[in-house]
Amino acid sequence: MKSLSIKNNFLGLEKKYSSYKNSEIVILQAPLEKTVSYGKGTKNGPKEILKASHYVEFFDEELNRELCFEKGICTLPEIELQKLSVKKAIDKIYKEVKKQIEAQKFVVTLGGEHSLSSAPIKAHFEKYPNLSILQFDAHSDLRDSYEGSKFSHASVMARVAEFTKNIVQVGIRAQCKEEYDFIKQSNIKTFFTREIRQNKYGRNWQRKVVDSLNKNVYITFDVDGFDPSVISATGTPEPGGLFWDETMNLLKQIGEQRNIVGFDVVELAPNKNNVSSNFNTAKLVYKLLNYSFIK
Repeated sequence: MKSLSIKNNFLGLEKKYSSYKNSEIVILQAPLEKTVSYGKGTKNGPKEILKASHYVEFFDEELNRELCFEKGICTLPEIELQKLSVKKAIDKIYKEVKKQIEAQKFVVTLGGEHSLSSAPIKAHFEKYPNLSILQFDAHSDLRDSYEGSKFSHASVMARVAEFTKNIVQVGIRAQCKEEYDFIKQSNIKTFFTREIRQNKYGRNWQRKVVDSLNKNVYITFDVDGFDPSVISATGTPEPGGLFWDETMNLLKQIGEQRNIVGFDVVELAPNKNNVSSNFNTAKLVYKLLNYSFIK
């Protein structure tokens, strides 16, 4: 299977560590942008994450390892989505993710808008039926439809809830009443940032999040879950978000105590005047990989 070269792949890895055959990890690029409603540019997210990743260090001093050389990371070319409807695009992403899971690869999907995440979530859920879905996000994304589309970025978790309600949300701080009511009715565990800041869950609130998860966990990470001081180049940057160290603390605990089976990172909307958001997102991807293979 064709993979990207050292010039364009994740971390700028030479062939020995980035060929499909030699890699346990596969990175899929899904530059979907069909339903964005405010800030635009998510279709450029994957390529800018890859570009910025060339400046991320191979060595993780926290875990004392160079994961990329241990596991191998293969970056595949962009999935061609531009001419497809949003539904057909999601179906195409689902089939690609499923194919890579069946090939026993650990799959990372880079977006693109959040609507695409229902595809890798569904593919992983079929492999791990008791899967917990951990959603990092500023928004609940539980509207049944938005601006006339059931496949809107604002409805992605509503589509996921059609086949599993084992959803845990972290970082939520913006939603409509329909979503608030749906959370209560469906018993979805939501850790609002306001409640985290008010110490509702104690000083180690991360432990409460981990305790709410099943053994196997899929992570869907909308970068607007972060406070804009961490990542501002996103479609709808909401104030009062998650900070870097507390988020890494949570991800590390999940990696130590649960089994992360795959993840996606979405909603980076690159801005040439704010390249730090690109770099921070690339670093997030590599930290997530390190925590996924912490055991």
